[in-house]
Amino acid sequence: MNRTHYLRLIWVAIIALVGIGIASVAVTSQDQAKEKSMEFNKLTPEEERVIVNKGTEMPFTGEYYLHTAKGTYTCKRCGTALYRSGDKFDAGCGWPSFDDAIPGAVKRTLDADGRRTEITCAKCGAHLGHVFEGEQFTEKNTRHCVNSISMNFVPESAMPAEVKTERAYFAGGCFWGTEHLLEQQPGVISAVSGYMGGTKENPTYREVCSGTTGHTETVEVVYDPSKTDYESLAKYFFEIHDPTQIDRQGPDVGDQYRSAVFFTSEQQRLIAEKLVGQLKEKGYKVVTQIAQADKFWEAEKYHQDYYNYTGKEPYCHFYTKRF
Repeated sequence: MNRTHYLRLIWVAIIALVGIGIASVAVTSQDQAKEKSMEFNKLTPEEERVIVNKGTEMPFTGEYYLHTAKGTYTCKRCGTALYRSGDKFDAGCGWPSFDDAIPGAVKRTLDADGRRTEITCAKCGAHLGHVFEGEQFTEKNTRHCVNSISMNFVPESAMPAEVKTERAYFAGGCFWGTEHLLEQQPGVISAVSGYMGGTKENPTYREVCSGTTGHTETVEVVYDPSKTDYESLAKYFFEIHDPTQIDRQGPDVGDQYRSAVFFTSEQQRLIAEKLVGQLKEKGYKVVTQIAQADKFWEAEKYHQDYYNYTGKEPYCHFYTKRF
């Protein structure tokens, strides 16, 4: 194990134990700038107390606590769709409970005291409540405990057709940087760090780093095909990492850092091969593996949105125009 790899293991262990201390700042300066540029719905003083100032409504008093109608729950501040009625359940806690959120709609941030995880609207930063795991209420073993006052409800009959999404899987060294840069691209709904291409079921970060599982650090990208396309994302992927490095990316060395594109369809495979061919014609000695996507294992939570929490920038991913 090289020194850089060893230091990285120590760092992520510290993150897992202290909950990323820097994450105690609930809203980054980037988030604040984003909020200032947006137009929000007008809030009542009580709504502002909860949504903006991170308060909590009294239990068993919210409009949606025992609400069972079919539809979608949206952010009261900006209107973004947050939760589907099919994911709602009664936890008996006094607040609306959901075991899942619409992909990319809800952001998690560790509270300043390191004890609970706050959930906010990913688009506008509105405070929703907190998320809890391990309570065994549902098979997903997750409970989003949400203030009714933070949401509006849109009946199923009034909802527009659901946005069609597609997925892409890219591996290009440390997934912190790959995820961070890809999730900023237009049309990308979410980017999640994880593992793919190995043999062990549900591998841990330490197991992957040992080089015995065959996995590589991979990012799952969920995107709206009406706003972007696979080729645009794949091109960008080849321009934010060095596809000529074998089993490494910058200072990170090991098979788990190999460059790979995992395709989910024949069309994706053909596009990836075409782009690799174009790069080779330009003189790049591309070593990127192109393989069929298999099971994607989501990485531990302390790996998700790493650079959003720390406020730092990727150390081995830089944009270089290649196409």
